Amino acid sequence: MDIGIVGVGRMGGGIARRLLADGHRCVVFDRSPAAVEGVVAAGAVAAPSLAEMVAQLSCPRAIWLMLPAGGVTDEAVNRLSSLLARGDTLIDGGNGYWKDAPERALELERKGIAFLDVGTSGGVGGERRGFCLMIGGPETAVRWLQPIFNSLALAGSNGGAYIHAGPNGAGHFVKMVHNGIEYGMMQAMAEGFDILRQAPSQLGAAFDLSRIAETWRHGSVVSSWLLDLLAEQLAEDPLLRDFSGVVDDSGEGRWTIQTAIEQGVAADVLSAALFARFRTRDVTHFSGKVLSAMRKGFGGHVEAPAAELVAIARNPVRP
Repeated sequence: MDIGIVGVGRMGGGIARRLLADGHRCVVFDRSPAAVEGVVAAGAVAAPSLAEMVAQLSCPRAIWLMLPAGGVTDEAVNRLSSLLARGDTLIDGGNGYWKDAPERALELERKGIAFLDVGTSGGVGGERRGFCLMIGGPETAVRWLQPIFNSLALAGSNGGAYIHAGPNGAGHFVKMVHNGIEYGMMQAMAEGFDILRQAPSQLGAAFDLSRIAETWRHGSVVSSWLLDLLAEQLAEDPLLRDFSGVVDDSGEGRWTIQTAIEQGVAADVLSAALFARFRTRDVTHFSGKVLSAMRKGFGGHVEAPAAELVAIARNPVRP
């Protein structure tokens, strides 16, 4: 298929290269020339503007946005809504706020443009391992784009790791809860390794955290991709000295807790995991370094300075 991709940084670039490797034609746009060059080298076609991207795609057109939630995505959707035509489809694959999706879909539907909100998990490893996709929107658009989803998704027993979760908003809602759970899993692992690092002296020399992580990777009930990523970082430096211990939160954890409050659902662990990230901006612990190490592993995240994260905490992107 022909597809346009707006935003070809860490995950967007991986999406483009995976599609190119499976025979799709990708027309790409990004404000970073270096990001564009990276996917053009893999066979993508560069577009100097959104208008040029639309012009270079065959009809009906499909365009995948892989941009930060908030103003950047809003701006791109507004611009593309004036360039696309009846029968085209616009996909938001970023971590958008789920309540925005139905409103956005209704606005585009008036112009005959379909909208899909696609929660995308897999991080920078998705290019190699495959992505996990959670899709919200009209069935006809999902069926039409099935070759794209099949190429992107991690292979599974049911044909692939993607689901049409429901109407617009459902894809981003499921991904939001996924990320809330991710916070809790990461926090449990971080606290556990902090306890191991401060084990009682009567147990002898300090535990080898790298070997413990490697041992747990094989056959234990806590084995996971997160543990794999942490084991890699601990093998490089068991003290994780390259990490400050200050940990960002990118929005989905907050939205999960806000939704739990709105629905009257108890979310003790997920709430504690979110607040633990806030606490790292005042007092850092080894557990914060463990969280940062995992975030770098799956998403290529580099933590901002504490002062910048405090400012973000006080002025969240959504809602």
